[in-house]
Amino acid sequence: MSARRAPVRPRAARPRLLGRAAVNAVVGLSALYTLLPVLWLLPAAAKRRDALFRSDLLSPRDFSLAGNLAALFSLEDGVYGRWYANSLLYAVGGAALGTMVSVACGYAFDKYHFRGKEKLFALVLAGVMVPPAVLALPLYLMASGLGVVNTFWSVFVPVLFNPFGVYLGRVFSRGYVPDEVLEAARMDGAGELASYFRVALRMLGPGLVTVFLFQLTAIWNNFFLPMVMLSDQSLFPVSLGLYVWNSSAVVTPDYYPAVISGSLLAVLPLLAAFVLLQRHWKSGLTAGSVK
Repeated sequence: MSARRAPVRPRAARPRLLGRAAVNAVVGLSALYTLLPVLWLLPAAAKRRDALFRSDLLSPRDFSLAGNLAALFSLEDGVYGRWYANSLLYAVGGAALGTMVSVACGYAFDKYHFRGKEKLFALVLAGVMVPPAVLALPLYLMASGLGVVNTFWSVFVPVLFNPFGVYLGRVFSRGYVPDEVLEAARMDGAGELASYFRVALRMLGPGLVTVFLFQLTAIWNNFFLPMVMLSDQSLFPVSLGLYVWNSSAVVTPDYYPAVISGSLLAVLPLLAAFVLLQRHWKSGLTAGSVK
């Protein structure tokens, strides 16, 4: 009897495996490149100043995390705590109000018919492509004309309006709120505001979370607008305050540990928001993908 031949694999299997390995390698390198600054930041935030300039950063010596944090919150009369509170107020408050504005506008673009709707929405899409830095000078001139430069409102009000959030609001409204449900609510006697707040807004929960996370990240990392608008350090967000300290560290090296420890604390709210809201965020990303 002749020996049985081994099954021959299809020729397409090997290129497919190579392609998958190449994709995984690229993803792994990209993830490592993204996480490398964070991996450096973790031990650096717990090191004394002299250890930051040595090559043995990962050695178990010269750790002083509690001392660095105490120095951080006592430097310049504890102004870092004020910056942190400002950032939370700008980001959380601005993201919450901005999300409501964006989703309401997107809902109106999706569910209502009015003259020039598509042309107006095209202007909104054009606003998505405009870099925020380009708008800083016009916003400064407008704030100067109103007399609100170097105030809380000069930074807080502009972040409430986000064209990308309006676009997402329309996408989520189309994907999550059927027209039949609104018609049934109207037939039951509900007005337009009642239909939106009692019916549509509850169905837009994943969309609200997704827009909120985008808004929160953008406002928390906002740097150029506060730099243009503010000169009073008590109104600075964390991003601008750490930039000022980092510039001062060139002359006064004692600022380096404070900048690094402050940078580590600055990423915690974003991490906490994504971890706590990731379930709603993931479901929101699929809005409109299946009709």
